[in-house]
Amino acid sequence: MNLLHYAGRLYSLNTLDTRLTTSFKTPPSRLDPVRPSPDEAPYTKGRNGAGELAKGATPPRWRSPEFIYHGLVILLAVPLMFKTVYDVSKRMNIFLSRRALQTDIDDLASHENYHKFASLLSPGWIPGRKVDNSDQQYATFRDNVPYLFAVMMLHPLLRRLFDSVYNAAPNVSSIPPQNGSDSSGSSSSESIIANGRMNRRISFDLGFSALFLLALHGFSAPKVLLILYINYALATRLRKEYVPVATWFFNIGILFANELGKGYPYSDIANVILPWTASAEEVTEQNAKGNWGTVLDSYGGLIPRWEILFNVTVLRLISFNFDYVWSLNRGASSPVEKKHLDSANLSERDRVDLPAKPQDYSFGNYVAYALYSPLYLAGPILTFNDYISQQRHTLRSITRSRNLLYGIRFFIALLSMEVMIHFIYVIAISKAQPEWQVYTPFQLSMLGYFSLHHIWLKLLLPWRFFRLWALLDGIDPPENVVRCMSDNYSAFAFWRGWHRSFNRWIIRYIYIPMGGSGGPGARGKWGRVRGIVNLLAVFTFVAMWHDIQLRLLMWGWLISLFVLPETLAGLLFPKQKWKDHKEVYRLICGVGAVGNILMMMSANLVGFAVGLDGLEGLVQGIVRSYPGTISSIEKCFKPATLTSDPGLVFLGFACVALFTGVQLMFELREEELRHGIHMKC
Repeated sequence: MNLLHYAGRLYSLNTLDTRLTTSFKTPPSRLDPVRPSPDEAPYTKGRNGAGELAKGATPPRWRSPEFIYHGLVILLAVPLMFKTVYDVSKRMNIFLSRRALQTDIDDLASHENYHKFASLLSPGWIPGRKVDNSDQQYATFRDNVPYLFAVMMLHPLLRRLFDSVYNAAPNVSSIPPQNGSDSSGSSSSESIIANGRMNRRISFDLGFSALFLLALHGFSAPKVLLILYINYALATRLRKEYVPVATWFFNIGILFANELGKGYPYSDIANVILPWTASAEEVTEQNAKGNWGTVLDSYGGLIPRWEILFNVTVLRLISFNFDYVWSLNRGASSPVEKKHLDSANLSERDRVDLPAKPQDYSFGNYVAYALYSPLYLAGPILTFNDYISQQRHTLRSITRSRNLLYGIRFFIALLSMEVMIHFIYVIAISKAQPEWQVYTPFQLSMLGYFSLHHIWLKLLLPWRFFRLWALLDGIDPPENVVRCMSDNYSAFAFWRGWHRSFNRWIIRYIYIPMGGSGGPGARGKWGRVRGIVNLLAVFTFVAMWHDIQLRLLMWGWLISLFVLPETLAGLLFPKQKWKDHKEVYRLICGVGAVGNILMMMSANLVGFAVGLDGLEGLVQGIVRSYPGTISSIEKCFKPATLTSDPGLVFLGFACVALFTGVQLMFELREEELRHGIHMKC
């Protein structure tokens, strides 16, 4: 096979997730991603057999003079971006030219920040390079990658061994047809086999999850199980009209309690339940020596701080409670049989929306779902209904070739991250709190830009690793990251495509129940206002869910605020009114997209990178005058064309470069549309 063709298939949307290339109402396909598929043809066939563009698509512009220019700009800009941030990540080499000989060497060295962050670097595996492993969140994943791979390989092997020993599925040939009908007998036998498969898989999941939980959290595992039990009791013992409110109060309360209680150390619990009859001297002596709680806390497993990772489990607890309550409103009849659906090949919408059988909402199934090992630590998020459906029937989208290509993509992403942290030390520089004024505006902007890329990669890698583990185990959760960080220009689309499974969870369990984009009967401007208010509430929850910190709340509110210009622009420039001036409309959208990108970068830097104070330092550094840039600008422009602030001159060039990038993003989406693929992100 042609290597270029194979690379195209490797990075196709169909390889990433079949949900991206098919409707959520369409059952998954077993099409091999390394072979051409009918739905990926560039053009649809007309009735006369002639090639026609897909509906709504425009002719390709790749070879037009405009896009040749855009391509040249990208070819020049991208290497310069990498070189700029690489230069500020290495020791300064002072070449003593004639001018340098007349300059105080100490003054030249004072512009060097390497000594401030050098202590944050570690020995690397690339010769001659240290590694920036100073991000604690990513370092936890990176340092444990070998062990995680070992568990990922061991898990399917143990499941196969378990299946061979405890094969609960009966032999199809031994099941006689019922009621004298072959079709009903076949249906009954398929149902028995599906139930047997689910029971066998869940039995294994319960056993493996118990061992996995003990290894991860040690004696803190009972705390997790206690929270799971209380949540299950709320769902099954309260009247159904009280369950939604009780579920939200309990689970949001758990988020705050875990944060404030710091995981409820046993030593604190022991102090609370210490007999009141003990004297003050005895209590002081016991605290000095340590109590039984201190002993238990010393066996905290591989990840003693279990409460940090429990936020993902909270989403599954809420999912179970709501799926269970909503199932009570469906009646006793089976929706699958009522709609004459093939239970072995349901669409994603049916797997998520149609309730499981009443007996499926058992405590054992609930615990197996909440603690499902491949998705326990970081997701992606799978709803309870979807989990039960996939436990009965393996999706046709799971194939060896697709899993292999997905695994290759993960290794390429992992290698990209390794190269980045060996040559670009953006996290260490940020942690060292440097003097931002020693950097040029271009260097500062690249530090912020690559900080966001580091965030993108450090989250993408765990998500894809755990999804790969689930795929190898026969479960297909949604892909969390659809597009590269640098391929986003819309705040709405970025939210849909980033942490996608969480976004879909938010829509199902929060946004739609609150009324969505306006609720029933809400139209026009008031409907949009209602939608924005709902969006503000959603992002407030999202910020609290990530971490209960002021800077993350500010991030959530900034995201909500920054969608307003995009909403207003949609009202002022409706697409339908510009259908006769598509090229002009594309340029107008490009200008708006540049503003969107700048706002999204600012919000994400506040929430996940440098915080508000750090962003203020970056912005001041970018827009201020920098003496070292004056001469370089004067070489390219006449003095009359210079503004009083070269930082603003740079910002203008940056906007032009972003506009070029946006036009490429537009064309990439048009190319997808020509292939019959329409995504909202």
